[in-house]
Amino acid sequence: METLRSPIPVDLRGLNYAYGEGELRRLVLRDVTLAVQPGEIVLLTGPSGSGKTTLLTLIGALRSMQEGSARVLGEELRGASEAARVRLRRRIGFIFQNHNLLGFLTARQNVAMALEQDGTQSESARLRRAAELLGSVGLADHVDKLPAQLSGGQRQRVSVARALAADPGLVLADEPTAALDKASGQEVVKLLRNLAKSRGVPILLVTHDPRILDIADRIVAMEDGRIVDTAKEKAG
Repeated sequence: METLRSPIPVDLRGLNYAYGEGELRRLVLRDVTLAVQPGEIVLLTGPSGSGKTTLLTLIGALRSMQEGSARVLGEELRGASEAARVRLRRRIGFIFQNHNLLGFLTARQNVAMALEQDGTQSESARLRRAAELLGSVGLADHVDKLPAQLSGGQRQRVSVARALAADPGLVLADEPTAALDKASGQEVVKLLRNLAKSRGVPILLVTHDPRILDIADRIVAMEDGRIVDTAKEKAG
């Protein structure tokens, strides 16, 4: 019987992950142990190739586990079926560097798509909820605009609203401010911080952007697939 573990949103222990096989096998994550608490904002930093994005995709159930243990929102991912991973992904909000909006849909329609997994809501109810979410990120006057009619910062705010649509228990963000100017980037991270603190939703964010380090409760540095440093941000 598995030993009971604390009900924290992200609990990783002894994670190893490799690409390739045989002589081509390359270990990209080495004995990674990490816990993320409710409402905590954790930034993953480190050079390209250090394993940050691979770690994020494993936590997000976007790829199968190999070695170690990963309990995410109470679900153990080691040995989890594809169906179980799909169910877990529906409880996670994803935000990417390239917002991944569909260019032929309005902001409201892009957000409403994330609500289609809830078969209990009518299309009109989904569109109303999408408009509310866009209003919560400061885009009430832009709900019917196409992505091409929005600025970079506005498009990323649409992606934040989309990530919030399913009321996630965890938000994973991969370089969400990399393509934004300083003001737009600060707007996006302020939204994420408010989300974490008001709803108790933890956020794990991969970044190379030194401009946003001050939003973190904790900064986790990675190098060569290992966690090499964990630093608490100073209050104030």
